[in-house]
Amino acid sequence: MDFLNSLIDIPIIGMVLKVIIMYVERFDYFLEITIEHIKISFIAIILISLIGIPLGILISRYRKLAPFVISFTNFLYTIPVIAFFGIMVSIIGLGTTNAILALIIYGLLPVVRNTYVGITEVDENIIEAARGMGSTRLQLLFNIQLPLSLPVIIAGIRTMIVMTIAMTAIAAFIGAGGIGTAIWRGISTYNTELLFAGSILVAMLAIIADRILEFIEKIVIKKVQGKNIKGGKLNA
Repeated sequence: MDFLNSLIDIPIIGMVLKVIIMYVERFDYFLEITIEHIKISFIAIILISLIGIPLGILISRYRKLAPFVISFTNFLYTIPVIAFFGIMVSIIGLGTTNAILALIIYGLLPVVRNTYVGITEVDENIIEAARGMGSTRLQLLFNIQLPLSLPVIIAGIRTMIVMTIAMTAIAAFIGAGGIGTAIWRGISTYNTELLFAGSILVAMLAIIADRILEFIEKIVIKKVQGKNIKGGKLNA
């Protein structure tokens, strides 16, 4: 016990030990807010993907719309997070719905942009060869363009997911719940251990999600393109 107390007296080690003790003592609380955080993030991620990918495909077909759509999503992305949440509160009010809508708007940019860029950068020679063999526009899209643009699209999705998980913590400031409630309580009560505990949980969720997506990305691209990924590059 004396040895443990001596370690706690060391600033960095002491903080880590206090956080670990807090996780153990308040396990039910941290489990509850983590599950709530995952639910909010998951709903936002699914909706962003369902909106962003089709929108990226649409502007790749009608390219005159692309500058407007990408510029608009980029403009929304540049608005400070706290200010944007404040605007949404004045329109919709506090709660999870507000947070999810805000997360969707912020998360669209990387998905829309990467989908558009991935499709439009497919080699024109490959597309012309497919057209010469009688492929329709839908066949070109699903058999050529989307499979070849998968690495770029998935990279945008990975960026969006990590960003959404992190921003869900800020959404707690407008009554959305999740791990952000621990961070907010830590700030408002000057509880440094609680603040660190919440921040570490958010970071861990984001890292775990990114590692899982990296694993899925390798499997999907290998299956669709018949290639392996090594060192971040596609190898036949």
